[in-house]
Amino acid sequence: MNDKPISAVSIPLPAAKTIYPKPYDASVDGREKRKLGDHFGLSNFGINQTRLAPGAVSALFHHHSKQDEFIYVLEGAATLLYGDAEHLMNPGDCMGFKAGSGVASQVVNRSSEPVVYLEAGDRTAGDEVEYPNDDLKASQQADGAWLFTHKDGRSY
Repeated sequence: MNDKPISAVSIPLPAAKTIYPKPYDASVDGREKRKLGDHFGLSNFGINQTRLAPGAVSALFHHHSKQDEFIYVLEGAATLLYGDAEHLMNPGDCMGFKAGSGVASQVVNRSSEPVVYLEAGDRTAGDEVEYPNDDLKASQQADGAWLFTHKDGRSY
């Protein structure tokens, strides 16, 4: 743990790009996520600095049952897919996603320049994540690990 401020880009990228199972792991090619909160040992909420190359996406289109999320754009022009709507987000724009709303979201970089944003989320235990466009479901286990299954419960 650090006892002084540091540059966010000095925090190493995680060894694994994603925890999605195959074939969904390829969906986040072009995404870099620095886990700032983990670096400082934060346990009540997570915060990441995420960089999307042109054409990249933040995650699969999804919504959480128990964990709130929030994003704040630092650089570039991001497209937010939120429910059935699309919104252009520029530096300084932000959006919150209330857990349990059933409204799915995804950030997409449709521009020719990188997009950088901060994403924050709480760490409420027992979360489940629904992916309405994919045959995937995520369930948070008692130890905090994520279990990915098909929507019918079959393992990947």
